Amino acid sequence: MRFWLLTYVGAAIAEIAGCFAFWAWARHGQSILWLIPGLVCLALFAWLLTLIDAPHAGRTYAAYGGIYIASTLAWLWAVEGVRPDRWDLIGVCICLVGAGVILFGPRSPVI
Repeated sequence: MRFWLLTYVGAAIAEIAGCFAFWAWARHGQSILWLIPGLVCLALFAWLLTLIDAPHAGRTYAAYGGIYIASTLAWLWAVEGVRPDRWDLIGVCICLVGAGVILFGPRSPVI
C-alpha cells in the first residue's frame, strides 16, 4: 500500500512542479528556460502513473485526482505561503474519500 501512495504523491509533486514552471514563465515573466524542467517534470509525472498496479488507466487517473488535490493544497501552503481554509480542507477530505472508493471499492470480475 505504501508504494502506490508514494507513487501518487511523487506524481503529484512532479505534475504540480511542471505546471508551476509553465505558470512562472507565462504569468510571472520567468525565462523560457523554465519550460525545460517543467517538461521533464511532466514526463516524470506521466511515467510515475504507469507504475500504479491497476488494470485500467482511467481508474488509476481518477483515484490519483484525490491525491493531486491534497498535494496542490500542500503546495499552496508550502510554496505559495497561503494557508488552506476550512473549505479547502473539507473539499480535499471529500475528494480523498472519493479516491479511496475508486481505488479500493470491491469490483466484479471482468468477463
